[in-house]
Amino acid sequence: MTCKSYATSVPGDCQGTQARQVNVKERGRVTISEVARLARVSLGTVSNVLNNPAVVAPATRARVLEVINATGFVRSTAAHQLRVGRSRTVGVVLLDIANPFFAEVVKGAEQVLADRGYVLMVFSSEDSAEREHRYLRVLEEHRVDGLLITPVGRDLERISTLARRGTSTVLLDRDRGQLLDLCSVTVDDVRGGELAAAHLFGLGHERVAFVNGPTSIRQCADRQRGALRALRMARRDRPAGLTELVMAGLTVDHGERAAAQLLALEPTPTAVMCANDLLALGVLKGLSDRGVRVPDDVAVVGYDDVSFASMLSPSLTSVRQPKYELGAAAAELLLEEALGPGHEHRAIRFEPELVVRASSGAGRR
Repeated sequence: MTCKSYATSVPGDCQGTQARQVNVKERGRVTISEVARLARVSLGTVSNVLNNPAVVAPATRARVLEVINATGFVRSTAAHQLRVGRSRTVGVVLLDIANPFFAEVVKGAEQVLADRGYVLMVFSSEDSAEREHRYLRVLEEHRVDGLLITPVGRDLERISTLARRGTSTVLLDRDRGQLLDLCSVTVDDVRGGELAAAHLFGLGHERVAFVNGPTSIRQCADRQRGALRALRMARRDRPAGLTELVMAGLTVDHGERAAAQLLALEPTPTAVMCANDLLALGVLKGLSDRGVRVPDDVAVVGYDDVSFASMLSPSLTSVRQPKYELGAAAAELLLEEALGPGHEHRAIRFEPELVVRASSGAGRR
């Protein structure tokens, strides 16, 4: 007698096998013990099929996998972690996952980690130190194998303590400073701010506004430093001024609010540089709603060169950061620390570049 069932290679009559399958599914989640019983092998054999399949005979391995596929068995990661001491999980804590910049960074990290069998747990701190601390505790409780983090504030002591307790940690888009017990991957934001401001001063603008976020955020503070450096250089040739508008956040909404404030300034700036492309998008929208033409009336420069920058009308001049490469490099450092003996902490810094498009009106001047 033959019949079609999920375990036709299991000895016994088919009706009994099918009954066992129904009973397992009706009870809910399938256990490894039930897989072993249905496949008529030991618990150790099922464990080897899951974790070290090369040591299991091909026919036995095929029978166990058939049972696993048919019953929908899912291995308990928590139990597996207790046995092997690794979760194969990496935590990622970012300032704002809704920002396309961070989405591209995560994509780079995910590709590297996925190739090594790791999965990511991604959290967005929303620029809140309290949320960041809560997520760090959750990740430590889950015994993640590593952490990639863009910190909210300047104090890195909590993150350094986490690393000293055994969680491999890499600072993402944040310099480690004097903390030599951490790895970091950054972009030279001082140079990026200088590139943006120098571009506008070089076009002949003497009244430039800088729409910035909170300077408690390291990236905002560094881009401010770069803009001031460009201002000092510009003043050697002509009168030049830089007015900074510090917004509470780095979102499109904050950019729209900044547009209204820009037009209220006396005298009105002829050019605007923004701390990121989301702010620049909001500024473009706010100016357009008020009948201000870009770049004819006001030139605009963003920062990050996210995916939509080239699609806007006018297309957005922006400072490009190697977003994907930033995430990939951070993931490589993390794996090197977590898996490789003799790891030495180090800092990697990428250089930004200015991508000139229509919004700054460079071709007209």
